[in-house]
Amino acid sequence: MPRIERVAEIVWEGNLARGAGAITAGSSGAFSGLPYTNVSRIAQPDGKTSPEELLAAAHGGCFAMSLAGELTGLGRPPERLEITCRIVMDEVAGQGHQIVGSQVQARVAAAGLDEDTLQTGLRLADEGCPFSALLKRAGADVDVAAERI
Repeated sequence: MPRIERVAEIVWEGNLARGAGAITAGSSGAFSGLPYTNVSRIAQPDGKTSPEELLAAAHGGCFAMSLAGELTGLGRPPERLEITCRIVMDEVAGQGHQIVGSQVQARVAAAGLDEDTLQTGLRLADEGCPFSALLKRAGADVDVAAERI
């Protein structure tokens, strides 16, 4: 696989407490001006995103592709994957707020998929997902689980 690079553009105006920012996909143009604030990060989002929500989307999206590839390689290509990813940020003694975990829950529809094959695919997908690897290297707990639908 060739080297992959993607760009996002961020504009932030103001201080942390009262400031606001916007995130735009610089490479694809798929989204523009996604609003975010510190309040949307630590309290009610009120229609704004946060870096943690974007990380959850990135990890979940990457994991879905990894799982689709692994299940296909095991002879059980998925018809549908429903992935939920929850990023957890918490206070770590002496380090401030840190990303401490990512919980990935997959719901999988694939013809003839048995539990052993599902669990093998899940393990291989976690091992092959670059975002899972990144989070683990950073010291975060990555938990993955799946069920058949």
